[in-house]
Formats: sequence, C-alpha cells, structure tokens
Amino acid sequence: MIAPLLAVPLGLLVGVTLGAVGGGGSILTVPALIYALGEDPRNATTGSLVIVGLTAVTETMGHARAGRVRWVPGLVFGVIGVGGSVIGSRLNKLVEPNVLLLAFAGLMLLAAAAMLRRSAQRRSMPTSARPAAGRGVTGKRILMVAVVGTVVGFLTGFFGVGGGFIVVPGLVLALDFGMAEAVGTSLLVIGLNSAIALGARGGVTAVDWHVVLPFAVTAMAGSMLGNRVAGRFSAPVLERIFAGLLMVLSGYVATRSILRLV
Repeated sequence: MIAPLLAVPLGLLVGVTLGAVGGGGSILTVPALIYALGEDPRNATTGSLVIVGLTAVTETMGHARAGRVRWVPGLVFGVIGVGGSVIGSRLNKLVEPNVLLLAFAGLMLLAAAAMLRRSAQRRSMPTSARPAAGRGVTGKRILMVAVVGTVVGFLTGFFGVGGGFIVVPGLVLALDFGMAEAVGTSLLVIGLNSAIALGARGGVTAVDWHVVLPFAVTAMAGSMLGNRVAGRFSAPVLERIFAGLLMVLSGYVATRSILRLV
C-alpha cells in the first residue's frame, strides 16, 4: 500500500530531472524502483521501460511542437537499435541480479562523466552554436550511427534505461544536429527503443502496475515541470548537480551489490 503512494513523489522527481537535464535523466528510474519501492532488479528494469518509454513519448510531443524533432533520422536511429534491444533484453534474464546492479553502477558513472563533459561544452560555446553542416554522408559517419544506435538499443534492453546521454552526442557528432534538435530527437529514439525492448521481454506481464502506473503518470507530469525549471536555471549548473547525484548513487548501488556478492 505504501509503495504506490511513494511512487508518486519519486515519479515526479524523475520526471522533473528528465525534463530539466534532458538525455540521461531517466537513469534514476531503476534505482528508485529497486531501493525505494522494493522491486526485484529484473522487474524494475522492465517497469523502467514502461516509465521511460511513456515519459519519452510525452517529451517528444512537446519538443515536436517546438520544431525540435527530426522524425526520419530519429526513426532510422531507433530501427538501427532493434538488434541491440533484443540482445540486451535476452541477456538481462541470464545475469545474476547483483551483477546486473554492479554493472548499472558503472553505467551511472559513465552517464555522470557524459553530463560533466556536456556541461563543459555548453560553457565553452554559445547556446546557439552548432556543428558545421554540409560535411556530407561518409562511411565513418554511417558507421558511427550504426554503432551508437546499436549500443543505445542494447543499454535500453539490458538496463531498462533510455541511453540519452549517448544518443545526444551521437546525433550531434554523426548527423550534425544542433543540441536542441539532438535532445528532442533523442527522446523519439528512447521511446522506440523502450517499446522494442519491452516487446523482446515478452510485454508487460512482469510489470507491477500498482507501482509503475502512478510512477509513470507523475513522471510525465514532472517532465513538463522540468522543462520550465530548465528555462530558469543554467544548463551547465543543472548538469553538474545531476552528475554529482549520479556519482553518489553509483557508489551506493555498487557497495550494496558487492556486499551481497561476497
């Protein structure tokens, strides 16, 4: 009875974070489901796919109205990740839960590093700056899109996270997207990968709807509030704060996982 009530403020927190910092914000969903709401690690990663997917769709619509979603490249990017999503979803079932969480702690550190790097890049260039267009389609860029799309699909399937902290720089570097377009389009990619990974896991049979549904609804509402927060505070500051939070959580998750493994 307590878990569904607790899911409301946690969903709001995750949604606000996602809306405020963009790609990478949804990585808080899995530890929230496990450590605050008592979900089994595998069920938590499945429930996370529902929450992340629905929130990403909500966010995509908002960015699309502002003209920040490039549909065709986003759909292509998502389709490329199908193989990775399926492989990650199947591998998730084979890995011992505490090993899965230890790997997730490492993923949070990578996300924190990506946030800090993005924060440094934002400070060093004007907000309107974007990569020079017109480099054309090259074999190297096609390979980069294929690799990034597959890796993101795998992360979504295996960990139940969106992988936006990889999608955003991938779109900027490989396809010359501006940062605003990259964030908006990354949400489309995340929504697609979440749906594919959920299907590869056999649908929503393992989802605890009493917890996941209120979490998802408040996360969607929170994401819209997070967009307003992002407009009032410096993006580099928000990203540095979030990176610090991820580092602390990573240490907590890693410590608990190691103690259970030894």
